[in-house]
Amino acid sequence: MKRNGFWTKIRSTFGRRSDDPAGILLSADEMHDHIDRERMRADRSGTPFAVVNFTLADSDRRETAIAELARILRLRLRGSDRAGMLDDGRISLLLPDTSLEGSRKLANEVRSMWFAEAPVPKYEIFVYPSEQTKTEFCDQVLPDLLGGKGPVHGVEILVMKRMPVWKRCIDIAGAIVGLVLLSPLFIVVAIGIRLTSRGPIIFKQLRSGRGGKPFWLYKFRSMVTDAEEKKQELLELNEQDGPAFKMERDPRVTAIGRFLRATTVDELPQLWNVLKGDMSLVGPRPLPCGESDECEGWQRRRLDVTPGLTCFWQVKDERTKIPFVDWVRMDLKYVRSRSPKLDLSLITETIRYIFRRKGC
Repeated sequence: MKRNGFWTKIRSTFGRRSDDPAGILLSADEMHDHIDRERMRADRSGTPFAVVNFTLADSDRRETAIAELARILRLRLRGSDRAGMLDDGRISLLLPDTSLEGSRKLANEVRSMWFAEAPVPKYEIFVYPSEQTKTEFCDQVLPDLLGGKGPVHGVEILVMKRMPVWKRCIDIAGAIVGLVLLSPLFIVVAIGIRLTSRGPIIFKQLRSGRGGKPFWLYKFRSMVTDAEEKKQELLELNEQDGPAFKMERDPRVTAIGRFLRATTVDELPQLWNVLKGDMSLVGPRPLPCGESDECEGWQRRRLDVTPGLTCFWQVKDERTKIPFVDWVRMDLKYVRSRSPKLDLSLITETIRYIFRRKGC
């Protein structure tokens, strides 16, 4: 009863601003819904927005800190802004039509207006579009009376979806079974690569994972060792529109590499990525970080979930001829509709596809 009364009091304090008398401290689910809707609005309008998350000290003065933050925000927030409590106890502010500079200014003003005995809260900023995190502005020292410059991230990290328990169970079971059953094939492929070309057996590349977080993706090497350098010479021959690079007759591919790519055997080391949790058996294919950074805002919603070994696009014949926007639309269709039945269906269809030996 005491806890319920406390949160009722906090919601009342937070919500009854003079410019928004009907407002309340939103739940974590409601806050995420507002952020996701703001992201869609920003894609249409081209305007930026920001989210500021305040971390309050976990102490006997936490109630005082929340009340103090409520007092300050009542003075500073606009009617279009939203405040909510996240699952981990942080208080989150959604600031539409606000740049990185504006959001950091607000966060530092909140800290400078702090009069309570409770510790001054730390903050993090999440911006959209995330290109703001790459600008020189992020490296500038902004006015901050209390010397606290919070870290800046893209909003993708904040809105990414959790891995369902059922999906992680399928991934672990599938990866272990696959690695054990295919280990003899791995040995044969490794010997073949070693005997036919110079260089490492395994190729690794940084790809964009869930929330845009980079990770090392592993493949059997199917190209010459200087393939990344030679890619610059081949960009004008790219057969895939959009930021992705695809060539059906890529001159960088080795003799054994053609077989590995045609049968999709080169992708099998990614079962280790699945076991580690960087990837899932089913999900949008992870793009190299540079290509992912070139995606438009709405296309980066594919980063809301863990990338996978296979998805809708991977089981399509002549998949290199599918426009990139259609490829992304198929990824977003999966993001919206993932389920155990769909995952098992796509895994089955992928196995059939491999045996048809029409990979690229």
